[in-house]
Amino acid sequence: MAEPDERAASAEAPAPVLAVVGRPNVGKSTLVNRILGSRQAVVEDTPGVTRDRVSYDATWRGRAFTLVDTGGWEPSVEGTPALAARVAAQARVAVDAADAVLFVVDAVVGVTDADAAVAAVLRRSRKPVVLAANKVDDAPGEPDVHALWSLGLGEPVPVSALHGRGSGDLLDAVLGALPEAPAERDQGEGGPRRVALIGRPNVGKSSLLNKLAGAERVLVDAVAGTTRDPVDELIELGGKTWRFVDTAGIRRRVRETQGADFFAALRTERALERAEIAVVLVDASEPLAEQDLRIISMVIEAGRALVIAYNKWDLVDAERREYLDKEIDRQLHNARWAPRVNISAKTGWHVDRLVPALEEALDSWETRVPTGRLNAWLTALIAATPPPVRGGKQPKIMFATQAGTRPPHFVLFTSGFLQAGYRRFIERKLRDEFGFAGTPVHVSMRLREKKSGPSGRAARGPGRS
Repeated sequence: MAEPDERAASAEAPAPVLAVVGRPNVGKSTLVNRILGSRQAVVEDTPGVTRDRVSYDATWRGRAFTLVDTGGWEPSVEGTPALAARVAAQARVAVDAADAVLFVVDAVVGVTDADAAVAAVLRRSRKPVVLAANKVDDAPGEPDVHALWSLGLGEPVPVSALHGRGSGDLLDAVLGALPEAPAERDQGEGGPRRVALIGRPNVGKSSLLNKLAGAERVLVDAVAGTTRDPVDELIELGGKTWRFVDTAGIRRRVRETQGADFFAALRTERALERAEIAVVLVDASEPLAEQDLRIISMVIEAGRALVIAYNKWDLVDAERREYLDKEIDRQLHNARWAPRVNISAKTGWHVDRLVPALEEALDSWETRVPTGRLNAWLTALIAATPPPVRGGKQPKIMFATQAGTRPPHFVLFTSGFLQAGYRRFIERKLRDEFGFAGTPVHVSMRLREKKSGPSGRAARGPGRS
């Protein structure tokens, strides 16, 4: 099957776009996963699990294209002030922006009024359309496909998204409908910086992405958990292009979630792994929750640069601001180095301050300290505050080196074990001297091996067998 190709996004000009549309629960996301060859789109038996339009990079027979999964499209709900109407609007936007459309119909159910209405919209769009007759799991089900000719969209292609039957023929038809990919162009090393928007449900991640994009790119609703799939968007900010990823709100530990929320949480973790920096949104109008602290710890453990955005600042009064400062000092002891930005995603207040914070954190994340400067500083530090004695002996630090960046990692070569408290002390002093605002800093040690005795074995101290 086709496989995701993350390199295509950074190495080529925009690939042709294929929008996947259809009624709720006809198997669009299952078909998307079948095309991708992995379970990336959230799938559940309940209709309406996919709500936003979500982009994936895929290839088939050496050709790259962008696959856009959409929410179930019921044209009859458009014009109603409901979440379903906005899902339909997102699907319509996807069709308008696509080079071709994959229209998925349930061959077992047959043509419904909603299918006919969608087909009429697609015919008016004048976009190339591939009609997928899904849920044709075996040969006896193929006669059901003939009824779909009535949609006026050409020959329906029988396929079983669940079992993969006919998927190759369907993808061949898709390639026939898509235009050739444009010529390659240089987008610079690494492409746009990748920023993950992470936080608890309903803290304003989608609102922030929409405000930055200047359009309703993702659905926003008072009901927590509206976003389930990570949603990518290229946004121009501060003269640079950034790839922002809106993620599903993390309710609790992944192992404690169920159903669609479980897979949505897994995708959020994968989005964080692919990102370079995370903006953790916190609801400033409410007390810091345990889940906020857990999410921040998750970013630190993943080794990503970090910016903390205190959203809904327009709802914070003077008393709450004073209490929030104390709350941060008391509870965010492991991330005091992270830049803080007070914003209102709803009104756009101070969202422009995100760019300097992102740039500062990414610069720190990639900083390398010259070995000579590092060891000169370390020698002075040890002379002023030597390591504590352990087991009657004082360990010595011979020298240090920076083993890597993204995030910065320092290795101390020692004659004995350094207590965790002293290693944390060195980390704090590293930050005082070299900055590292917005990035985790790892300090590890490597003990010098004991010299071997005359017999070639490690020398042993007196009184030991």
